[in-house]
Amino acid sequence: MEPDKAGARKALGVPADGEVIALLPGSRASEVEAMTPRFLAAAALLQKQRPNAWFIIPAMPALQARISQLARTGPSPRHLTIVTGQSHAVLAACDVALVASGTATLETALFKRPMVIAYHTHWLTYALMKPRQLQPWVGLPNILCGDFVVPELLQSNAKPELLRGAIAAWLDSPDRMQAVQAKFRDLHQLLQRDTAQLATDAIEKVLAS
Repeated sequence: MEPDKAGARKALGVPADGEVIALLPGSRASEVEAMTPRFLAAAALLQKQRPNAWFIIPAMPALQARISQLARTGPSPRHLTIVTGQSHAVLAACDVALVASGTATLETALFKRPMVIAYHTHWLTYALMKPRQLQPWVGLPNILCGDFVVPELLQSNAKPELLRGAIAAWLDSPDRMQAVQAKFRDLHQLLQRDTAQLATDAIEKVLAS
């Protein structure tokens, strides 16, 4: 319920003080190709404004080499750590996260971390899926809270400069960060249910009818 930020930072070897931003570009190769350059470029822009900020990427083992290559060949922040796995430690260590839309956004919420949700896919895929969207939110935390509690920057809005601005907006607003952390704490408590018993009760009702 209360992540150990200091312990996570020590274990990962990132500065104990100062701002740490987690970058989670996705767990599939296609996501890494689409999102990592955008995330790194956004981080590089933010580094210019916040020279002491530190960025950390928890990489899937099979994709770590590619992420490292993208960091070497394109815009990238000066202070960057890429670790193998350890996504939970990274989320515990960070102040804010930039996350590709998916289940990682729910994990980030359960670690009570403010986040920016982003995603970009092929224009045709997006055009086919957009009409099927049944609600205004894409990110799981927003869906569960029924509101845009964290920003979603999708497709043309998933530009490095806009991503940078959204991250900076969190870091510049401690009160806003505390408010969303309180929301995520309430969400965590709501999700802590006896799922097995609830499922059993639901099945019994169906069988009884």
